[in-house]
Amino acid sequence: MNYRVILHILGALLLFEGLSLLLPLPFSYYYGDGDAQAIITSALICLGCGAALFLPTGSKKDLGIREGFVIVALGWTLLAAFGAIPFVIGGAIPSYTDAFFETMSGFTTTGASILPNVETVPHGLLFWRSLTHWLGGMGIIVLSLAILPILGVGGMQLYKAEVPGPSPDKLSPRIRDTAKILWVVYFLMSALQTGLLMLGGMTLFDSLCHTFGSMATGGFSTKNTSVGYYNSLYIEIVIIFFMFMAGVNFSLHYAFLKGNFKSYWKDREFLFYIKFTTLSILFVTIVVYFSNYHNAGQSLRAAAFQVVSILTTTGFVTADFEKWAHAGQIALLVLMFVGGCAGSTGGAIKVIRFMIVLKQGVLELRKLLHPNAYIPMRLGGRVIQPEVVTEVLGFFIIYMLIFIIGSIIMTCFGLDLVTAGSSVAATLGNIGPGLAVAGPMDNYAFVPAGGKWALSFFMLLGRLELYTILILFVPEFWKK
Repeated sequence: MNYRVILHILGALLLFEGLSLLLPLPFSYYYGDGDAQAIITSALICLGCGAALFLPTGSKKDLGIREGFVIVALGWTLLAAFGAIPFVIGGAIPSYTDAFFETMSGFTTTGASILPNVETVPHGLLFWRSLTHWLGGMGIIVLSLAILPILGVGGMQLYKAEVPGPSPDKLSPRIRDTAKILWVVYFLMSALQTGLLMLGGMTLFDSLCHTFGSMATGGFSTKNTSVGYYNSLYIEIVIIFFMFMAGVNFSLHYAFLKGNFKSYWKDREFLFYIKFTTLSILFVTIVVYFSNYHNAGQSLRAAAFQVVSILTTTGFVTADFEKWAHAGQIALLVLMFVGGCAGSTGGAIKVIRFMIVLKQGVLELRKLLHPNAYIPMRLGGRVIQPEVVTEVLGFFIIYMLIFIIGSIIMTCFGLDLVTAGSSVAATLGNIGPGLAVAGPMDNYAFVPAGGKWALSFFMLLGRLELYTILILFVPEFWKK
């Protein structure tokens, strides 16, 4: 294990975070909320600690797979740890435990909050809170790949460890160019959404914050009642569209921008994703029509927003779905486990894995009818290798085991079963709002300190797809 190169890159990440902390300053000065000093002090702390790690530890050795996993795991933890400092210094979140929870929720694009009144938080700190979403969405580690060659190290091992989805697409022969491509697409879509939201009447500040939450599938809002505050069909449609697109593999967006306009319709995962989303919206619309709204338009509007938000693991809300019929709530709970496509900014298990699990189930039934036949699994005309199926089934089982064990742990902190289970599903899937006491109009302030650290760990586990964190607990990982 090359600890020098690990410290070197962690130092570079802290330097980047320190510079990023300066971005909220224009809003701090414009709104005059008095949080500028806290932000500047926090930035200096980040820059100082980053320089202390970066400058003395230069290394030309290339990264191995073990160093890649350690850097990603420690990188996300350090970014959350230092990103929490401005909230504590500024007094918006006096408890470091709460501030760490909020910041980990931001960087992992979870959107779970402990803030009872978001609208009282100074604008600079509120902007930083949403900016952590945007940076974490595509992955601050992926962004760093563009500068890793300058540091004298290669980046493919970091890319494999960080990019969401079972198999990251290498869009370019050079990993540095791949990172740039992903971020250019991400930036262009973010700029477009910001402009469209401003056309709908949002201020530049609110437009940016809600864009950060949509494109990163995060869910932090500047309003206590989230997007429901605006009561605007136009704004809801814009956010639904960009939440949905953020849940799509970004390599498809890149192919589209390059002129391959059929890229979406040739991708089996995307086709399943759009069909599953449509069916889910129809089901929930029917449920809430008969149980809550009794108006077709209102039911469709509420169902479409909530379904897309939960399925893409964004977590924005326009309706209090705690008041919906149980069938509607259960449907949303199921969607918490599905998530977006591989290569998207969404969390949870991912659509492609569910497709493989379902196909494997059908395949087993066919084998019962034809026990001596060789029946390969196919996806889009391509044969899925048995080792890929095994990996997906293993991930699925481990994910569900963590959900069960996590739910038991949270009940030990005094949470009822529905709150405990949904809070673990919401944090492990990087969604945000759960059910019962952790519902869409509530927050996580009630959770004891130990429970907040546990949920923060589940956020990190979910964002880094389990194995990146779990492998660090394997003794063999640390042996020569």
